Amino acid sequence: MPITEILEKNAQLYGPQVCLVEINPDMPDTGKKTWREYSLIEPAHAPYYRREITWDVFNEKANRFANLLLSRGIKKGDKVAILLTNCLEWLPIYFGILKSGAIAVPLNFRYTADEIEYCVKLAEVDVLLFGPEFIGRVEEIAEYIDKNRTLLFCGSGECPTFAESYNELTANCSSLSPDVTIVDDDFAAIYFSSGTTGFPKAILHKHRSLMHSCEMEQNHHRQTKEDIFLCIPPLYHTGAKMHWFGSFLVGSKGILLKGTEPKHIFEAISAEKCTILWLLVPWAQDILSALDSGELKIDDYTLDQWRLMHMGAQPIPQSLVRRWKEYFPNHEYDTNYGLSESTGPGCVHLGIENLDKVGAIGIAGYGYETKIVDENGATVDRGIVGELCVKGPSLMECYYNDPEATSEVLVDGWLFTGDMAQEDDDGFIFLVDRKKDVIISGGENIYPVQIENYLSAHPDVKDVAVIGLPDKRLGEISAAIIEIEKGHECDEESINNFCLDLPRYKRPHRIIFADVPRNATGKIEKPKLRREYGADSIVATQTRE
Repeated sequence: MPITEILEKNAQLYGPQVCLVEINPDMPDTGKKTWREYSLIEPAHAPYYRREITWDVFNEKANRFANLLLSRGIKKGDKVAILLTNCLEWLPIYFGILKSGAIAVPLNFRYTADEIEYCVKLAEVDVLLFGPEFIGRVEEIAEYIDKNRTLLFCGSGECPTFAESYNELTANCSSLSPDVTIVDDDFAAIYFSSGTTGFPKAILHKHRSLMHSCEMEQNHHRQTKEDIFLCIPPLYHTGAKMHWFGSFLVGSKGILLKGTEPKHIFEAISAEKCTILWLLVPWAQDILSALDSGELKIDDYTLDQWRLMHMGAQPIPQSLVRRWKEYFPNHEYDTNYGLSESTGPGCVHLGIENLDKVGAIGIAGYGYETKIVDENGATVDRGIVGELCVKGPSLMECYYNDPEATSEVLVDGWLFTGDMAQEDDDGFIFLVDRKKDVIISGGENIYPVQIENYLSAHPDVKDVAVIGLPDKRLGEISAAIIEIEKGHECDEESINNFCLDLPRYKRPHRIIFADVPRNATGKIEKPKLRREYGADSIVATQTRE
């Protein structure tokens, strides 16, 4: 069953019920009540910018956009790109594309004009829909990308002269479901890889991938109609949307929160009565730091209904989860591992029943198989480090227009992830590092994630990244870039003493105190760090104000 049929079902069963809420705390309505008062009254009286739509309206907006696309000659196999920040329009537009039979192409809202042009051309996009934040970037490249392409502007304010108004055009389109037959084997979406090592690849998925993501997420986290999911990450990425898919499958409400401030997150959970939250490591660290410092107080909010906190997009330090459970002992917890090539998170997951295995990324997810192989593709024994491979019903079809790259990672139905991992005696998988990030120092393999996890337990360390730097004698040496907690002081001696329990070859050769850069999906931007710290530059002590 294609995912569009879930929307039709939800509109029929729950039509007048609110399905999506958009919150922007940076646009307050000062004439309304405080957050604390608001949490005890009706959502309509929110003291900030808040919009909501019902399942009926969601479905109608999707139908209107689908019918607009069809009226412009868009057909199966054509591509429609979305360049929007998280907003109430995002998901109806996405489903409108799917309902038309076209392929949805979400774009990273951090892309530069050159990157937008690159992705539009690589994916052979026919329509580009963009929001007001991107007028300047799209205008830079409009004359290069609008040949045989339609540019649609979605947002308040005047429509730029080089585009057409989505709002005006869809207002005159039918709100009835289009007469388009969609099957599981039809192509549905192109997602772009995070691009941390160069220009991103275009990842092509079928409708069956999206449908399996719905089922997998709901199987893992047991969403019910009564759950309310708080969505913070960007919707262009599979991580956010595919976690919301579990709520979508059962017709429960989703909250789109703009911003990642701990205070705003707690306010949204409290006021909207959220029960499920997916966090990236930096956001969880910020929440814990705010709780530790007293800036955030649990008793100021209504949080008893919050049942599940899960994390993913990168290795999760055990120390972080332990600290979290000290504040929230009753929370269910899960670690999610995935790639855009596997339609996002879940091909491997810890499982909420396996808290004793925190530190592992888990076991094969719903419908998936896993194996760990050596450089020749042979399965290794448990305890041996090798490359993690996954196989399941929501793997990508290919890298679009890149058969060579596709053949490198898809072999006999298995996706070679590029992640190094090992299994323990119980079959739980522990992520060791990215294959390309392994440091070879004096003939020894050093896995940065292991050192990062170790250093994250230091009481003054907020975030850490370990990279390899060139060395004439050893080939490479390890360097730890350490971001310390606000208000804490730390020096090189403290870190070195903390590392004495590590084997000597695993101890960082260099300590650099600086911020750890992460992209919008929480991944450490290690190529950026390698470029920045390739030359000799060490600041041995830093105090954060």
